[in-house]
Formats: sequence, structure tokens, C-alpha cells
Amino acid sequence: MKITFNEDQKIVNAIREGLKKKDGYCPCRLQKTEENICMCQEFRDQIADPDFEGYCHCRLYYKAK
Repeated sequence: MKITFNEDQKIVNAIREGLKKKDGYCPCRLQKTEENICMCQEFRDQIADPDFEGYCHCRLYYKAK
């Protein structure tokens, strides 16, 4: 398993800027809850799934098997 940033630097820059504006909360989520702090709970659950391969919700991170 390997976690990397999206290969598209424009997406990475945009998401990082959004994270700064929202104090570390996922810019793709409306609610500021603990589950939405980057790296969000949804992606942490996907990381734990050995069969999952793909991007997190906002496409900042990619999990490869």
C-alpha cells in the first residue's frame, strides 16, 4: 500500500489552499467536524480497506494497493 498526492499539481495546490482557508478541514465538506479534518475519516476508512484503490473524496490523496 502506498499513499501519494494527486499527480495533477493544480488540484493539489487548489486543495491545499482550501485547507488553509478552512483551518485543515476538507474544503469539499460543508461541516467542520472532527471527521472532516484532512486526512478525513472517510479516506482513513478506505485506507484500512485492503481492497480499496483510488482517490480520497477531494482527490488530494491516492491510495495504491
